[in-house]
Amino acid sequence: MKKKPKERTGAPTPAEPIETARMLLRRPRADDADAIFLRYAADADVTRYLGWPRHVSIADTRAFLAGCDDEWQRWPAGPLLAFAREGGQLLGSTGLAFETAQRASTGFAFARDSWGKGYATEALSAMISLARTLGVRRLYALCHTEHRASAKVLERCGMEREGLLRGHTQFPNLDVDGPGDVWCYAVLL
Repeated sequence: MKKKPKERTGAPTPAEPIETARMLLRRPRADDADAIFLRYAADADVTRYLGWPRHVSIADTRAFLAGCDDEWQRWPAGPLLAFAREGGQLLGSTGLAFETAQRASTGFAFARDSWGKGYATEALSAMISLARTLGVRRLYALCHTEHRASAKVLERCGMEREGLLRGHTQFPNLDVDGPGDVWCYAVLL
């Protein structure tokens, strides 16, 4: 039996798309499945340090999209896709994952050809602003201890490394047994 989604919180739903200097961030749609799969979700390098399995079929991407809809029904925001304002190419994804109305996590995944261009920093800055607007008090992100590029982005955006969580997160795309260590970064809003 499927669990009934929680009622939405009283926080406002963000206007879409969210605009940054170089990107448009919007809620994923069913017709985004092919682009998500091809641009980043099936890429072993992109998904290496992520806590979700690399997509091996378009069915995996469609399941992800169904989960996105569930999050958006339960909370005032959820996963977002990042598109280049110029040309409209899908660059990657970001978003907010709510645990309570005042506590959420965030993260990002960008296609390889988007790496090193500041898109992750721009997206994370937008998520911090969005979280503040929606009444989030604590926004956090988990980062594999070996993922230095992501750690730099989190620090650049003002998130503080709070500590090491040992054996905390399963990384299904790494060839290791058991959960791995992660750094916990957070910002209080």
